[in-house]
Amino acid sequence: MILVLNSGSSSLKYALFDGAARVAAGTVERIGEPGSPTPDHEAAIAQVADQVGLSTLPLDAIGHRVVHGGAGFQKPTVIDDDVAAEIRSLIPLAPLHNPANLQGIDLTRRLRPDVPHVAVFDTAFHATLPAAASTYALDRAVSRRYGIRRYGFHGTSCAYVSRRTAALLARPIEELNLIVLHLGNGASATAIQSGRSVETSMGLTPLEGLAMGSRTGDIDPAVAFLLARQAGMSVDDLDDLYHHHGGLRGLCGDNDMRTVLRRAADGDGDARLALDVYCHRIRRYVGAYYAVLGRLDAIAFTAGIGENSPEVRARTLAGLLRLGITVDPARNATGPAERVISADGAPVSVCVVPTDEERAIAEEVAALLNQSAPAPVVSSVDKT
Repeated sequence: MILVLNSGSSSLKYALFDGAARVAAGTVERIGEPGSPTPDHEAAIAQVADQVGLSTLPLDAIGHRVVHGGAGFQKPTVIDDDVAAEIRSLIPLAPLHNPANLQGIDLTRRLRPDVPHVAVFDTAFHATLPAAASTYALDRAVSRRYGIRRYGFHGTSCAYVSRRTAALLARPIEELNLIVLHLGNGASATAIQSGRSVETSMGLTPLEGLAMGSRTGDIDPAVAFLLARQAGMSVDDLDDLYHHHGGLRGLCGDNDMRTVLRRAADGDGDARLALDVYCHRIRRYVGAYYAVLGRLDAIAFTAGIGENSPEVRARTLAGLLRLGITVDPARNATGPAERVISADGAPVSVCVVPTDEERAIAEEVAALLNQSAPAPVVSSVDKT
């Protein structure tokens, strides 16, 4: 059996696989948020360990999602003390995520030192980015010295969703140009050509790109200079501002899209603006990545907001008919979890494809350890 731990910025998902079967799964949500019974990721991990009976569970391995692997980790890696130390050194590049990932690694390695622990890195899928996409227009000596480049994130999800989209459309992935919109508390857009990442919205860290739950996404770098000089903000102040007081939360005080949508429907001006900014930013990236790819075959919405918000999907792609992109209202509103929601005959297929990072991680762990990997999903409702 393989246990997978997937720590996000405000959630912890876990899944237990016995061969191809998912035998247990769960999510701890709203970690560290006001009113949450789970104050931090360490408490969440302890809760999961108790739920699955980790101390006595017969396991072959534990797979850990790690958000930032830097330039050094481009494939799944068995964790030892040196690997853990290297992941820790990358915390400045993913301050919301790598600490949570490491807490899971450290605690479970203490609880289960008898089994291999494997890190699967979000950045690995984006190792195929061409130099023109991964390189910032910054002094090259400075960039080389400090490892400054676009790494990209949500790679495990993007790889899985791109494969599932190809299967849904009954087309070889080698023939597809698609855009994956991973919209959760963290959000990203990725252009994928023949199964390879060629452009992605997150950069050196998971801060760049789309507006997110509490992260700013794209912002003029000079904003930091202005606030440092005129407001006296320190580097730590700016880091906190950009990561915790931006995005939906910064615009309207709420980072939960469900709440933002309710408030906007009730006429709340701040929530309406937050929703408009969020959807406008995604639409802008869709247009840019259409140009990068040259030909677009499909758009796939995934993750919490992407899978569950018909209004966000409709707003995001509104007005793109001349690009061959349409959303059928009835298909968008309801249907199986995995489905095509574009109109019949549309040149670009718009899809909803639930991500399954846990299964993807288990597959990679099993492959690394030369075990029998969990079978690929063949049903759109395999979400037990």
